[in-house]
Amino acid sequence: MSGNLKQRLAEGETIVGTFVKTPSPIVVEVLGLSELDCLCLDAEHAPFDRTAIDACIMAARAAGMDVLVRVPSAAPEHILNALDCGATGVVIPHVRSADEARAAVRLSHYGAGGRGYAGSSRAASYTTKPMVEHMSASAARTMVVLQIEDPEAIDAIDEIAGVDGVDALFVGRVDLTVAYGVTNQDDPQVVAAVEKVCAAGMRHGRRTGMFVARIADVPTWAEKGASLFLLGSDHGFMLAGAAALVAQVKG
Repeated sequence: MSGNLKQRLAEGETIVGTFVKTPSPIVVEVLGLSELDCLCLDAEHAPFDRTAIDACIMAARAAGMDVLVRVPSAAPEHILNALDCGATGVVIPHVRSADEARAAVRLSHYGAGGRGYAGSSRAASYTTKPMVEHMSASAARTMVVLQIEDPEAIDAIDEIAGVDGVDALFVGRVDLTVAYGVTNQDDPQVVAAVEKVCAAGMRHGRRTGMFVARIADVPTWAEKGASLFLLGSDHGFMLAGAAALVAQVKG
């Protein structure tokens, strides 16, 4: 398939990315040499400030790598910052209702009550891109991914999935596990919730994304409609590589 990441996702291509937990443009630069489809800067759970987000997005764009930002919250300034820095899109945590979904979509795009305009941003090529051209390109490129990780969101999933402008529903399985008061991600209540998100996505033409701890589970969820997989992290890669090295040397 061809096109930008938003189009590839909409067309049903399997998209594979990873979380970046280290606020370092060098880490992003290295991962930009990989065959991953995208990276996701985890500004919700890792120490990314505005300067770090800016530098990491610059490194990703230099490498030709699409980059999402999981913002700390749905606050307008968090969404604006990520997109003005040039992110491909945003992953917005803890969306619990259709109203919150509509607000997230509105704040991620230009228009009345939406994203504030600045022609001086990296996204607008530092004043060198005409307003009409930049707004059109942004609408065609910007991805809005809503993280579904609360019981309230599961109860309202059909309404959330029906909101225009949502590119994907991303299951926060660990948060769901904690919210349901269980300790196993394979608890039947948690699995049923994930299945409910996948089914709602299929009904409403929204793509479903998720993190899975076991890569072997990917085919199972792909069969249920998931196609956006953000798997592992830079931390995980370092730990796995170190463990493999020790095992090879020490047997």
